[in-house]
Amino acid sequence: MVPSEENQLVPKEDMFWSCRQSIFAEMKKKFSQVESAAEEPRVLCIIQDTTNSKTVNERVTLNLPASTPLKRLFEDVASKVGYVNGTFDLVWGNGDNVTDTQTPIDQNSDKTILDAGFEPGKKNFLHLTDKDGEQPHIMPEESGTTDDSAQDRFIGPLPREGSVGCTNDYVSQSYSYSSVLSKSETGYVGLVNQAMTCYLNSLLQTLFMTPEFRNALYKWEFEESEEDPVTSIPYQLQRLFVLLQTSKKRAIETTDVTRSFGWDSSEAWQQHDVQELCRVMFDALEQKWKQTEQADLINQLYQGKLKDYVRCLECGYEGWRIDTYLDIPLVIRPYGSNQAFASVEEALHAFIQPEILDGPNQYFCERCKKKCDARKGLRFLHFPYLLTLQLKRFDFDYTTMHRIKLNDRMTFPEELDMSVFIDVEDEKSPQTESCTDSGAENEGSCHSDQMSNDFSNDDGVDEGICLESNSAAERLSKAGSEKSSLLYELFSVMVHSGSAAGGHYYACIKSFSDDQWYSFNDQHVSKITQEDIKKTYGGSSGSRGYYSSAFASSTNAYMLIYRLKDPVRNAKFLEAHEYPEHIKQLVQKERELEEQEKRQREIERNTCKIKLFCMHPTKQIMMENKLEVHKDRTLKEAVEIAYKLMDLEEAVPLDCCRLVKYDEFHDYLERSYEGEEDTPMGLLLGGVKSTYMFDLLLETRRPDQIFQCYKPGEVMVKVHVVDLKTESVAPPISIRAYLNQTVSEFKQLISKATHLPAETMRVVLERCYNDLRLLNVSSKTLKAEGFFRSNKVFIESSESLDRHVAYTDSHLWKLLDRHANTIRLYVSLPEQSPGSQFRRAVYQKSSGDSGNLDDACERVKGPVGNMKSVEAILEESTEKLKSLSLQQQQEGDNGDSSKSTEASDFENIESPLNEIDSSASAENRELENQIQISDPENLQSEERSDSDVNNDRSTSSVDSDILSSSHSSDTLCNVDNAPLPLANGLDSHSITSSRRSKANQGKKETWDTAEEDSGTDSEYDESGKSRGEAQYMYFKSEPYAADEGSGEGQKWLMVHVDKRITLSAFKQHLEPFVGVPSSHFKVFRVYASNQEFESVRLNETLSSFSDDNKITIRLGRALKKGEYRVKVYQLLVNEPEPCKFLLDAVFAKGMTVRQSKEELLPQLREQCGLDLTIDRFRLRKKTWKNPGTVFLDYHIYEEDINISSNWEVFLEILDGVEKMKSMSQLAVLSRRWRPSEMKLDSFQEVVLESSSVEELKEKLSEISGIPLENIEFAKGRGTFPCDISILEIHQDLDWNPKVSTLNVWPLYICDDGAVIFYRDKTEELMELTDEQRNELMKKESSRLQKTGHRVTYSPRKEKALKIYLDGAPNKDLTQD
Repeated sequence: MVPSEENQLVPKEDMFWSCRQSIFAEMKKKFSQVESAAEEPRVLCIIQDTTNSKTVNERVTLNLPASTPLKRLFEDVASKVGYVNGTFDLVWGNGDNVTDTQTPIDQNSDKTILDAGFEPGKKNFLHLTDKDGEQPHIMPEESGTTDDSAQDRFIGPLPREGSVGCTNDYVSQSYSYSSVLSKSETGYVGLVNQAMTCYLNSLLQTLFMTPEFRNALYKWEFEESEEDPVTSIPYQLQRLFVLLQTSKKRAIETTDVTRSFGWDSSEAWQQHDVQELCRVMFDALEQKWKQTEQADLINQLYQGKLKDYVRCLECGYEGWRIDTYLDIPLVIRPYGSNQAFASVEEALHAFIQPEILDGPNQYFCERCKKKCDARKGLRFLHFPYLLTLQLKRFDFDYTTMHRIKLNDRMTFPEELDMSVFIDVEDEKSPQTESCTDSGAENEGSCHSDQMSNDFSNDDGVDEGICLESNSAAERLSKAGSEKSSLLYELFSVMVHSGSAAGGHYYACIKSFSDDQWYSFNDQHVSKITQEDIKKTYGGSSGSRGYYSSAFASSTNAYMLIYRLKDPVRNAKFLEAHEYPEHIKQLVQKERELEEQEKRQREIERNTCKIKLFCMHPTKQIMMENKLEVHKDRTLKEAVEIAYKLMDLEEAVPLDCCRLVKYDEFHDYLERSYEGEEDTPMGLLLGGVKSTYMFDLLLETRRPDQIFQCYKPGEVMVKVHVVDLKTESVAPPISIRAYLNQTVSEFKQLISKATHLPAETMRVVLERCYNDLRLLNVSSKTLKAEGFFRSNKVFIESSESLDRHVAYTDSHLWKLLDRHANTIRLYVSLPEQSPGSQFRRAVYQKSSGDSGNLDDACERVKGPVGNMKSVEAILEESTEKLKSLSLQQQQEGDNGDSSKSTEASDFENIESPLNEIDSSASAENRELENQIQISDPENLQSEERSDSDVNNDRSTSSVDSDILSSSHSSDTLCNVDNAPLPLANGLDSHSITSSRRSKANQGKKETWDTAEEDSGTDSEYDESGKSRGEAQYMYFKSEPYAADEGSGEGQKWLMVHVDKRITLSAFKQHLEPFVGVPSSHFKVFRVYASNQEFESVRLNETLSSFSDDNKITIRLGRALKKGEYRVKVYQLLVNEPEPCKFLLDAVFAKGMTVRQSKEELLPQLREQCGLDLTIDRFRLRKKTWKNPGTVFLDYHIYEEDINISSNWEVFLEILDGVEKMKSMSQLAVLSRRWRPSEMKLDSFQEVVLESSSVEELKEKLSEISGIPLENIEFAKGRGTFPCDISILEIHQDLDWNPKVSTLNVWPLYICDDGAVIFYRDKTEELMELTDEQRNELMKKESSRLQKTGHRVTYSPRKEKALKIYLDGAPNKDLTQD
């Protein structure tokens, strides 16, 4: 009926509108939720997983709305980290917003995270911990993974922990957080990269995934009685394969395998070629498997055969040999071609493509008895069961002379038909005689078995082809059937990513169990597809031009392994029940070891490791160790462990020890743990953490003492009691106080501990170094006064009037100031006695007059014999030093004003070690005065040459600034205890102070009063007083018995000195103990390993020194301001060794070159036996071994010539009159090359008036007689004397450069000393026979090797890959 239809339409329309309204309502609700969510504050949660040592550094971050329930928080955390919800706890990682940081957050609470104490807008740190002592359960794979097809797969290398030297031009694979905790979802186990062993991992995984190899390896049984398991390569491979098959780990180590190779840890940092490793490892396995069932395993699986032949094109005669191969090397790009092969098949065809030997390459035919055109090539006779193809991507670019990698695209099929490459007709080849010159061996990996004259005679050694009958028909039938079944399937692709310099290997392997491809990338194993395999073809999408390789992907296939498709031979992996008995035992053994390791890891994961300190009760030294205690161990048990760890059994009873919370940095005891002896350490320490923000101290007490209670919030104060009468500071007493206590209350606390009256007590706080603050406001709190965790105070509580003096003027302040700045030094005095040193001084003053010397010796003989001991001197030295300044001033006023400073210094210092009666002293002073008046300018004091102390140096202002950052201004000097003879065998003799001759007195003020800093400071100021003497005079010394081995008879002083004293004043304090003036000894600071540095900056303080530093005093005149030690070398241009050390000298700022030459004359005569006149030698700049600028007599040091510390200068003896008169002149060293005689003449100096090439040629023409138009010249190369082989000089030098001046490219001759070779261009080169050339080559090689001037670049050799069968390499001592 119609009405019925109408009745049905109405409800449908109503339903539509009702649905529409409900949708709108739902959308409105959603929008309102979004709007409210946008306005709602959010909470940032940072969760750290502390349940595992490997995940302790992982962080999971959640940004949640503040209304999120706690249940949802746990669900989100479980999803993020891959744990089963409910199997872990969350506790606070920061205790700012809750009172108890150890109580787990209630997972079942209905509270929101805002109500639970989470703070919006701040970082809320949480720790994920074990629940009820059990480790969290890892989420099953089914619930935690998605469909593989939906996942973003990646085939390339992954970032690995500790990977070094691998390229990073690839995208990292995304993997879940739980992947670091569990085995790969693929079920396969990865291999850990030791450092650069990715190539090894790729090969091992390929062998493991080869059923025939793995099964054969399992069948081999290790006999422990015959071999050490550590060095057995097959056994370690067995173990590795068993672990790869049964381990529950994500990745396992390969260190046991590499150890069996005989490799040490350095091999892990050497990357090698995977094909090279395959060959070497197969050789090692064959050696190990001799006389076993597996002896021929490698050959049976991997070895093929080919024929290397040469066929005469005239008579058809063929010579050939049979070669075996384990892999086939395929060229990517033919030599000289810009086009790469497109596929593996194309490269295989090229491999067997014959070449024609014609022209100069004709082949000598044994039958034709002449050279004929021939065809040379290779024919495959047999392919192995496992076919290995090496794609030769590494090549050598002869243009750049570097190794390169060819990244061109080369495709390879999943199934490869090799039947088209085997030659059946070859079996029908006629029998011929052996051809011994059958051509060059094939490149790469084909190695020869033998030379054969008949193929049928090869049966005995044909291990790759099973020839069961000698019948040719049977062999032909066999070969034909083999050709019809040569279909191979690809199952392993070893990929290289990177360049020829280095990169990363990984393997793509197909499992024969499920035909699924997997990427084995070190410890990462993942599923991949056939499309991913195609990505390893290499190349780019563009055309393959010459430069295409440079822009192509660097990730491409390097080795391919195919397996023959043969249902009869194709094996499957052994099942567990099929394992041999010894493998079953090995599996059980490895499982037990892994379980034991897991238990150990569990213990390790629950072990608290924290720094432990202890002040030894008897030795009084702070000891440090690491306390490792399980988190469930109680505090009482931890004390026992710490007690034994610190080895206190014989020092103190156990019940006199306890553990307290300690801050080692501030030396602060934070709290003690009274009544918590049974509390677990995990709870006390706040859980197991990788690092703790505090330490533990094992505190000890005497049996009659009781432990003090340390409460949180207290501060520790070390109180030193000061005694003004004895000027002593007592050792500290530790007390505890609160920051809110007042100073008055603090005094009462100290009074109880020290039993001193609080009413008269003065308290001084040392807030930081040298900041001494008197606490004189009783109502102030300790916090307001600047107290912190650990503090040091000094108290004084006497009734002295010093309390009423201003604090900074008080005796207390001065005593504390001195105490804060006093350091203890150990000073080693020189072995020479002061008496002998005094004789040397007298000898120098007598100027060589024998009569005066004898008289002087008679006068001093008595006093020296009555020498006092050091102990007696110590009592009198301080009083004498106090009057030193006054004596200098008085005698300076009465004496001759023309005396030099150093003379007056020497004159007025009486050595207490030479104490004599008054008449003798007067007599002695009279003698000194007579000597000084006779020659005031020639005071000399003998010292050892700087060569005696091995490069003793002063420092320039620049060097001193550099050195001051670490050593103040000390100058490096490796001092030997014994004097060293000079290189020339002469006795050492130093430069003296007699550099000022009367002829040059007018110049002396220029450099004697120079104010600029030049490396040393003047020891005295204008008044003659020692700088720093007046203000900081605290100096106290006493004899000290040094340790054994510090030198017999050597005197030591223990000196307490204010470190604000200057070095100059410190040296003057030491004068009485050294026995000579401070200007006649040097101070060396001793560092670690007995390395010594001379301190020369006299104006600087001892602030860089610290307690217990050692100082060595050595006799010898110290440098004054503006002086430099200079090493003088002789320049011998025509000697085999042109640089010879002569002596050490002292040059001064402002001194002229002529003055320095005058000073050198007597020293050259005495020390070196060189009797020269001042005009017969010159000084010139020395740069390494190169002679440089000639110094003219009127040049002034520091003005015309830059001089610095450890300066070196050449002394050159002249044959005639000095030709260099002006700075505009240029002196070059010329040497004639005579090609017709194959000879080089001696050097001759040429002095040019300008830098003109024309003038140079004119001068060379004058000295040689060569016509000007025939002169050709070239600049020498390298370091003087620019030696070059006479076999190379004629061609290798840049002869006759097209320039008009010498100071432009390519000559750049701008300074004296350049070497110029010249020749007559009309002179013909001598023709040498082979014998003459070889003889000359030997002589030149020997000559250049002796001089050491021939320097050639030798790149670091790549270490050869070796596997040592005995487990350890024989160390070759001659190898680098």
